[in-house]
Amino acid sequence: MIVTVEPRKGSEVPVVNLEDVMLYEGKKRDQVTEWVPAQGDHAGLEFFVLIDDGASSALDTQLRDIKNFIAELPTTAQVGVAYMQNGIARIEQKLTSDRDLATKAVRLPLGYFGADGSPYFSLSDLAKRWQPDSNRHEVLMVTSGSDPYYGVGDTQDPYLTAAIEDCQRAGILVSAIYAPGAGHFGHSYWLNYWGQIYLSKLTEETGGEGYYIGFTGPAPDFAPFLKDAANRLNHQYLLTFLAQAQKKSGLQRVKLRTELHNVDLVSADEVYVPAAQ
Repeated sequence: MIVTVEPRKGSEVPVVNLEDVMLYEGKKRDQVTEWVPAQGDHAGLEFFVLIDDGASSALDTQLRDIKNFIAELPTTAQVGVAYMQNGIARIEQKLTSDRDLATKAVRLPLGYFGADGSPYFSLSDLAKRWQPDSNRHEVLMVTSGSDPYYGVGDTQDPYLTAAIEDCQRAGILVSAIYAPGAGHFGHSYWLNYWGQIYLSKLTEETGGEGYYIGFTGPAPDFAPFLKDAANRLNHQYLLTFLAQAQKKSGLQRVKLRTELHNVDLVSADEVYVPAAQ
């Protein structure tokens, strides 16, 4: 599991050791066998910037911030750029260590709502095509979160649920910046209200962070959000635990706890556990 350590107060991130971490499946505590800082030999990172092609042209003023974020990612990172389009993740630049290639792939969105598909279709598509390895796998989505395929305002969106499960199964951490869509849909309070709830649910359940949630217009500046997203990468750990034996492979709900003061351990709330051999 990827775990991000956050301070509850202030900006100083406390040091957390293996003996400080407790993990539970239900009421039963599991043994944490490894708690390794994602640094040095363990700093490998594959990071996709996933932009909604249905976003408003107001995103134009934020493209420089996104490019700067990509350029300043750790040297151990490979970065890719993809656009949510027609229900798929259209990859403009596959994972690369070449920052120039990645930044050149960032372009203005096409600007039509959902680009004819749910943004969660595109996230699922990316998750399913991403080959597993020992690196951290993380995504930053830029989208309104609105789902034209589901459309109903409630928390039961099956496409959102499927995307969350696909990311949890693949161990992908997802963060998101809210950006309104183009045209009427960009100022529909109903669609934007539920879209932001969906983004909050997605990021919370995969261990990421949601930014600019609670607003209806475009963010005046992405830089503070991207700075925080970059900082979080420097305070992540790789956690390994002995899961309870299961008859069937599947997602299991887990909870992380620590007795340290001023510490939050942020991670996905479900992980994929293979069947017992």
